[in-house]
Amino acid sequence: MRAIDVVEEKARVEEKDIAADQQVSTPADGGRRWLRALVPGVLILIWLTAAAVGGPYFGRIDEVSSNEQANYLPSSADATKVQELRGAFSASDAIPAIVVFSSENELTEEEIAILSAQVADLPAVPGVRDAVSPAIPSQDGLAMQAFVPIDSDAEIGEVVDDVSKRLRDAAPQGVDVHVTGPAGFTADLIDAFAGIDGLLLAVALIAVFVILVAVYRSLLLPVVVLATSLFALCAALLSVWWLAKAGVLLLSGQTQGILFILVIGAATDYSLLYVARYREALRSQQDNWDATHQALRGSFEPILASGSTVIAGLLCLLLSDLKSNSTLGPVASIGIVFAMASALTLLPAILFVLGRWAFWPRRPHFEPAVVAAEHGVQQHGLWAWLGRQIQAKARPIWIITAAVLAIGMFAATSLNAGGVAQSELVLGESQARDGQMLLGKHFSAGSGSPALVIVTEGDLEDAADVLLAQPGVDSVSVIADDSPSGTAPVTVEGIQPLGPPGTPAPAATVVDGKVMLQATLAHAADSQEAEQIVRTLRSELSVVVPDAQVGGATAVAIDANDASIRDRNLIIPVILMVIFVILALLLRSLVAPLLLMATTVLSFGTALGVAALVFNHILDFPGADPAVPLYSFVFLVALGIDYNIFLMTRVREESLRYGTRTGIVRGLTITGGVITSAGIVLAATFAALSVIPILFLVQIAFIVSFGVLLDTFIVRSLLVPALSYDIGRAIWWPGQLSSHRRRQF
Repeated sequence: MRAIDVVEEKARVEEKDIAADQQVSTPADGGRRWLRALVPGVLILIWLTAAAVGGPYFGRIDEVSSNEQANYLPSSADATKVQELRGAFSASDAIPAIVVFSSENELTEEEIAILSAQVADLPAVPGVRDAVSPAIPSQDGLAMQAFVPIDSDAEIGEVVDDVSKRLRDAAPQGVDVHVTGPAGFTADLIDAFAGIDGLLLAVALIAVFVILVAVYRSLLLPVVVLATSLFALCAALLSVWWLAKAGVLLLSGQTQGILFILVIGAATDYSLLYVARYREALRSQQDNWDATHQALRGSFEPILASGSTVIAGLLCLLLSDLKSNSTLGPVASIGIVFAMASALTLLPAILFVLGRWAFWPRRPHFEPAVVAAEHGVQQHGLWAWLGRQIQAKARPIWIITAAVLAIGMFAATSLNAGGVAQSELVLGESQARDGQMLLGKHFSAGSGSPALVIVTEGDLEDAADVLLAQPGVDSVSVIADDSPSGTAPVTVEGIQPLGPPGTPAPAATVVDGKVMLQATLAHAADSQEAEQIVRTLRSELSVVVPDAQVGGATAVAIDANDASIRDRNLIIPVILMVIFVILALLLRSLVAPLLLMATTVLSFGTALGVAALVFNHILDFPGADPAVPLYSFVFLVALGIDYNIFLMTRVREESLRYGTRTGIVRGLTITGGVITSAGIVLAATFAALSVIPILFLVQIAFIVSFGVLLDTFIVRSLLVPALSYDIGRAIWWPGQLSSHRRRQF
């Protein structure tokens, strides 16, 4: 009979729907009508202003960002200290590019003359310094190399492109030209990040829009939700840009891409939760103002808790020694703050103005009698069916689910996250990578990126002896202003002269009693062999010259990887503790937070294991940066907990009325649709990161997207409800709900 009553009541309210909509636009309290109209209008105006001011900054991020790895090292690292002193030994802050000419046949004298002339003319290219080295032939006669200093204030990518085009156009037939070295790899990164402002944002927004249209079967509501996300992003970008401009924050292309995706994904998720609550409130509240108040009351706590959890996890990155990690914390946290603010102010204001028409053509009806009658009626649909399965088979469901996830988790140990070579950072074609391979084939692979060693003047010979004794070091030189080239070769006999016999040896440049040696390595600066050589040099120098400092490109990579591994081991446990405290306060329980944390960590481990299999055996990636597991953990745990928060806050609300086990089933049934939609949206937005051909971002995109879907469809839909149902009211221990027996199954 109850189900029949519901159907009849629905038929009756259809006739009253138009009248109800008209009454919605007429507040019950006429004296407050102006206030109810003013508050939403002011909020919308504020956000429109923020979007109008912040929007133009999308194309200006490169003005305040840097992708130079050395800028993000810990201040205590040797490579950082050497980098700071490097400028004192050389007045030039130019970034070196290495031009490599190669041919399958031995270069003729005529070809060598043509190439040498072209290199000599390179200072005519805007951005190229005058101190271009002469082109040097290789011993096998198949290649030539030249060192081209590029002004660090110039547009590196454009200068490298100009140099490359100029040389290729004039090169003899059969001679290939590649620009590599630090400037070449920097140009590759600039090109790869060029799509962040346009392509990344467009792909993410289109993906979210398509999903929202499918979810709401409406065109207006998806536009409203996307506007909420975009306005939040504009405001966040405006704040971050000026903080970076003032030097408060460091901003890189990597951080920028994550900020974009995180704000769009989080703001959309929070909006989905509010829209679900608002639709629900419109069925029981005739007045828009009352419906807005009810929706805010129901969504404020879970949105605030979810956002706070993400922010807390992100701010734990401030404990990082690496500035690339520590600066992401506040940048992304600012984005989450604006995402929450937009979902809790702008979206309610717009929906208040639009009312039921926001949902057209599927407008919710004002049907309080139907809503009241639905309490206690057997629910229908996929999530209701799943709830009944959990009621009947809770223990087998959670045991089997946990076992399958645990199997996937074991594969995580095969993820090679020890770091990757700089030449592997950019996916796809790379002239810098090809040039480095040719450089290693015809010359010392470490040319242009030597290891830098700073020692006191009196320790120069001892340090040089250590360097020259290392098999992986091809040659050693010292910075010498008196030398025409700025450096002088060093052998076991000391500093050697440059020029005809009888020329005196130049004196090493001394800065505050210290000198700088350069060790050209036999291997590419970003190779594992080069890293091992530098580690060996540091170890041996520490015995002979204890105060020696070793820097350079290879040392930068070593110090960055070591700091990243240290950060990972420290920050992950801290994040777990912080999120546990937040959940305990939110759910007034100790058992439920432990359950949620354990299931989310299990989900993360499984996502990492599947990613390892895909990266190693399908995509054939060379490895992963040590920060990949850390970033994946931060996003997956913090964002994965979001869905558990959405679920368990509703479960707690329903448990207060119906008891724990009934509350679990009802909570799953009510939130199933909206949380699944939110998970799909977040997975799609993170998947959009893969359009940027940077290895780190592609790996993060896969791990987080797969992990979110795993958490949405498996962990939150099966494992958490089934395990919670099996435990029963004890999950709320020691809170009052642990002894709540009302209508308890």
